[in-house]
Amino acid sequence: MIEEKREGCERMNNVSIEELAGRVKEGNVVIFTGAGMSTESGLPDFRSNGGLWDGRDPMEIASANSLYQNFDEFTSFYRYRIEEKNKYAPHEGHRILAEWEKKGLVDAVITQNVDGYHRQAGSETVYELHGSLTDIYCETCGRTYTEEHYLQKSNCQCNGKLRPGIVLFGEALPVEAFEKSAEAARNCKTMLVIGTSLQVSPANMLPSETRSGGGNVILINREPVELFYLVDGWIEGSARDVLKACHEQLGL
Repeated sequence: MIEEKREGCERMNNVSIEELAGRVKEGNVVIFTGAGMSTESGLPDFRSNGGLWDGRDPMEIASANSLYQNFDEFTSFYRYRIEEKNKYAPHEGHRILAEWEKKGLVDAVITQNVDGYHRQAGSETVYELHGSLTDIYCETCGRTYTEEHYLQKSNCQCNGKLRPGIVLFGEALPVEAFEKSAEAARNCKTMLVIGTSLQVSPANMLPSETRSGGGNVILINREPVELFYLVDGWIEGSARDVLKACHEQLGL
């Protein structure tokens, strides 16, 4: 399967750093990031050996049902994720994207990641398709809390259950974030798909919005993707290294 994906990706145009910089320089760029952007900060991913799902059943600890039926393990798992997130920080690639936005080159960042690193790095127009670990609230009354509170207590003043503001298995994506993401994707000239395998639906259909609007999709990823037909060009490599090289080429 990997070889089939690689053959498909290699049939696409291989994009050079110079070509990538030229597209970024034209502006009207939308960024779409996945787990590969975060793992370069040090965070574990989900599906690989040693990843978050290794030896765990996601439906038992990260689903809407687990919030009620397995609350202690649910809370322990998400406290661990917050603690892990706080051990690390946005890398240079995150900061470069924020600078491109400030220069008027990037219109928006769409992300499947829940670590909040894009905002922490300075990006302002960020659509978090799967929510954020930094947003803690009561499932019953909606009262909000800090991460620090959540790391100590699992219940609200009303005795409701506290949870992070992320999309659990069995829950729908936030409508506003997805609609704004689709609009941004449809109206951009270039979408940079960075560090995602395009396996998670419906987010993986956003590149098709760009292509339907007449834009181009460039993949920056270490591995080929199964949905290679949604991509116009591929740069094989790490997010941080490719973005750094592009930034240097731009002379910003």
